[in-house]
Amino acid sequence: MKELKTSGKCRFCNETLHYGVVDLGMSPLCQKHVKPEGINEMEKFYPLHALICDNCWLMQLEEFASPDEIFADEYAYFSSYSESWLEHTRRYTEKIISVFNINTKNLVTEIASNDGYLLKWFVEKDIPVLGVEPAGNVAKVAKQNGIRTEILFFGKKTAKTLSEKYGKADLLIGNNVLAHVPDINDFVAGMKIMLNKDGVITMEFPHLQQLFDKNQFDTIYHEHFSYLSFSAVNRIFAFHGITLFDVEELSTHGGSLRIFGKHTDDDNKKITEHVTELLKREKKLGFEDLKFYSDFEEKVKETKRKILEFLIDVKRQGKSVIGYGAPGKGNTLLNYCGIRTDFLDYTVDISPVKQGNYLPGSHIPILHPDKIKESKPDYIFILPWNLEKEIRKQHSYVKNWGGKFVIPIPELKVLD
Repeated sequence: MKELKTSGKCRFCNETLHYGVVDLGMSPLCQKHVKPEGINEMEKFYPLHALICDNCWLMQLEEFASPDEIFADEYAYFSSYSESWLEHTRRYTEKIISVFNINTKNLVTEIASNDGYLLKWFVEKDIPVLGVEPAGNVAKVAKQNGIRTEILFFGKKTAKTLSEKYGKADLLIGNNVLAHVPDINDFVAGMKIMLNKDGVITMEFPHLQQLFDKNQFDTIYHEHFSYLSFSAVNRIFAFHGITLFDVEELSTHGGSLRIFGKHTDDDNKKITEHVTELLKREKKLGFEDLKFYSDFEEKVKETKRKILEFLIDVKRQGKSVIGYGAPGKGNTLLNYCGIRTDFLDYTVDISPVKQGNYLPGSHIPILHPDKIKESKPDYIFILPWNLEKEIRKQHSYVKNWGGKFVIPIPELKVLD
């Protein structure tokens, strides 16, 4: 690996970052969709260069945009628009209530609770909940749906304030948020404060192993400050007095982990073999060896070439290609590959918050999914490839005119 000249410091251990994993060029913030009236205004682009700390082995981006700039006010991501994700959270709720005997005497707190997509399942069972969500527009929807929500960024100060006001959490949840926090030490220390003495933490986040195994370079974007192996997360939580006593491997978001945490002095929860086995696997794979990270960038470059070769070929044949979805990962892929409306006529998204706007950087228009039936494209390029099955099922009618779906990751594939 090429050693870098950088003054960047690791967000966990504060050691200087010396090594790059993959450089995806310059990219705008992926959820800052461009409104029609701002189409001719300048956008901010930031370096998208993933680095690895050779001391604690946390893969990360340097912080160029503040959490306020990224998440506050008009944040465009609403969790409730994915049917498969809602079903995932419903099953989680049933399981967690049963395993840990969560009842009406307990407090369930979710960090980054979004529009209340998960907490609503607990509310239906009359279990007290508290959502903590920094994006005002998203939190407003949760409140309208009867989910008690505080509009705050989470950390030690917030944890002290909320635990004094509402009490400590018996179940503390964080789904797809750990990677989104620049000050990971303040965040995990806050969880330590917020958790009741015999409480349980569950968190879900994309697994670094899947990013490498499945070539998921497009999951690298500025909203994701960290890229998490179980080994690195285990080290971070242990430093703050939280022991990870169990872990599950999930299929969500292209392959995620669900960790279970407790106070280190809580002797009632034993560490399972899943923890020791996953730590051993990551060690064997080389997660704590620079060689593991050295070949990824060339693999990413070759993926870019294949995507562009496909698009150039079908466009020269006079075929029409559109996008499906406006996810963060899609914006990384489009901006890294230099894909604009010369290749994708438009994209569609089920979220009305995104419709009528333009994708950051590429300025591809975001339309309602009904546009597919009207324009009858030859190819539909699925940007949220993790939802491929759900999307293909919802739009199976495209086969009526011979339309085909395409996924770009782990490598470009035209689906039958």
